[in-house]
Amino acid sequence: MTARRRDAPSRLSNCRGSEEWSVQCAQPGAAAREYVLVLKSYRPRRHRSAGAAPEPRVGFESPVRPLPPVAPVSHDPATIAASPFAALGLTPPLVRAVIDAGYAQPTPVQAAVLRPALEGRDIIACAQTGTGKTAAFVLPILQRLAAAPGSGEIRALILTPTRELASQIAANVAAYGRYVPLRHTVIYGGVSQRTQEAALRSPPDLLIATPGRLLDLMTQRIVRLGGVGCLVRDVRRIAAALRPSRHTMLFSATMPPAIEALAKTMLVEPARVAIQPTVRTAVTVEQSVMFVARADKRAALERLLRSDGVERAIVFTRTKHGANRLCQQLERSGIGSAAIHGNKSQNARERALDAFRRGSTRVLVATDVAARGIDVEGVSHVINFDMPKEAESYVHRIGRTGRAGAAGRAISLCDRDERDLLLQIERLIRRPLTAHSS
Repeated sequence: MTARRRDAPSRLSNCRGSEEWSVQCAQPGAAAREYVLVLKSYRPRRHRSAGAAPEPRVGFESPVRPLPPVAPVSHDPATIAASPFAALGLTPPLVRAVIDAGYAQPTPVQAAVLRPALEGRDIIACAQTGTGKTAAFVLPILQRLAAAPGSGEIRALILTPTRELASQIAANVAAYGRYVPLRHTVIYGGVSQRTQEAALRSPPDLLIATPGRLLDLMTQRIVRLGGVGCLVRDVRRIAAALRPSRHTMLFSATMPPAIEALAKTMLVEPARVAIQPTVRTAVTVEQSVMFVARADKRAALERLLRSDGVERAIVFTRTKHGANRLCQQLERSGIGSAAIHGNKSQNARERALDAFRRGSTRVLVATDVAARGIDVEGVSHVINFDMPKEAESYVHRIGRTGRAGAAGRAISLCDRDERDLLLQIERLIRRPLTAHSS
């Protein structure tokens, strides 16, 4: 069995990173088959030439579509030195990686964050979804880790609210860190912890985790965080297990008062970055509201999903049961859909997302738990079947469309009892939603 890395630059933007590996497997006398691997954890190869990328630890999923051809990428020293990312202080291995990923210019949040983060300043940053926040905090972490000798402990921690977002960040870490000899591991709930325990026996340099599974493993003394000097997306109980002198960064698409108050207790004289603070949602998303009785919502949704221009849609419900029920109703009406929420196993969530990405499922029904971790290209519509209880959730929901400058539409179905929720949303985004025209 042989494995080699395959990049897909056409699928990468400056706000997302991805990486694929192709593996040729064959029995003697049999034809080779190509697989794509799920990248779980990375470690340096024991014997590799200077400048080579670390060898990943990988796990099989299933045979999938052929990988696209890869365009050659220039690693000319002059090209690397001339990159705007080099001017912001990134080292050549990291600049080389972002060039591989197809990044030409840093986004505004990256340009504002990279230099103070590389200097070790605490950061609190608020920017819309799809603006490149992940690279803004991952790149400084990788550079600071690579500059210091390993301690045999976990040295940096990235906390994220959902499994999907954890996997997405891990893919970015893999892409950006391909030329630095660092290991990372991702852990989350919904799957057996046995393989995660095995990955943690030799502590990685960087751990990406959801809080629930991390706290479970901390309680079992499988994870120890005493060596963590860099933390992203902090929470109190976990922060208490870290060393007092640390580098903390907090990134979000919204910054409600509760988060501001938390940041004041955990960050020390942070550099504050707010990209377009008066515009809470992307200008590329056309937002509207449809006033409809609760009993008529399903019929209205089906009409919307059957209308022209709805290529790929995410429908948000308030509860897990509601997501399952709506998905079943859409299926009975001949509209193919899949549900994703916290009660689904990780394998079921990954299958649903993969079908949605490939286009075999056109409609994804989700709850707010999934809103912050769905990063799928080409989502034309987000439809709020239920208005969110928290106005900030509206921003995260509609951020699944109109990403990286693409156009998108967000339509909210609002009944009489949800008018107050609509007013809260309009106050947050500082603009009224226009009435939807069929």
